[in-house]
Amino acid sequence: MSKKVLILGGEGNATIIANAMLDANRRGYDEYVCCGLLNDGNPVGTIIDSFEVVGSIKKDFKKFLDEGYYFINAILRIDGNKQRIQMVEDLHIPEDRLATFVHPTAYVAPNVQLSPGCVIMPLVTMSSNTKLGKCCLVLNSANIGHDDVIGDYCHISSHACVGSFLNIGRGVHVGLNATIREHLTIGDFATVGMGAVLTKNVGNEEIWTGNPARFLRMAE
Repeated sequence: MSKKVLILGGEGNATIIANAMLDANRRGYDEYVCCGLLNDGNPVGTIIDSFEVVGSIKKDFKKFLDEGYYFINAILRIDGNKQRIQMVEDLHIPEDRLATFVHPTAYVAPNVQLSPGCVIMPLVTMSSNTKLGKCCLVLNSANIGHDDVIGDYCHISSHACVGSFLNIGRGVHVGLNATIREHLTIGDFATVGMGAVLTKNVGNEEIWTGNPARFLRMAE
């Protein structure tokens, strides 16, 4: 019997995950089935990209937890993510109720370690010995190298190319089509911008953009 999943969020990450899960179901992968969204910005019953808002995160989360649902976090703010991560952590979701979803078209090496709540979207490749922290989201066609250590709540956008032997902190955002050289450290809550080519270490809460990537400013 499939596990019932609710996704925290709205238009954007939440709905693309929901659609990926639906596609996986159609391909015969039935560990999880998406039963709707939890969202504080839209009334219950709102339809977002064909998926129903079934409750509020703040008001209804505990009820759905008690009813046996599993959860995926899709709440994100690119320019610094501390407050939204804290909002999710304040829910105290048990790790065994965080759904870890890997789309069947993704390649994940057998010795990759995925922490609870990770989502690996279609056509992603993840090489050996890499470790992902809790609630990481890796979007379509991203390529992650070997022997990386990636912290909790990281967001790696579509077509990003993430090198090997990287140490990536908590709450990091890697933008669309960004490229990151091997053997670098990226600090907590940092951002590597869309299309950036990163060849240097990045400090906590720093935003780097461009080719080659340079420091832009601190996260807000």
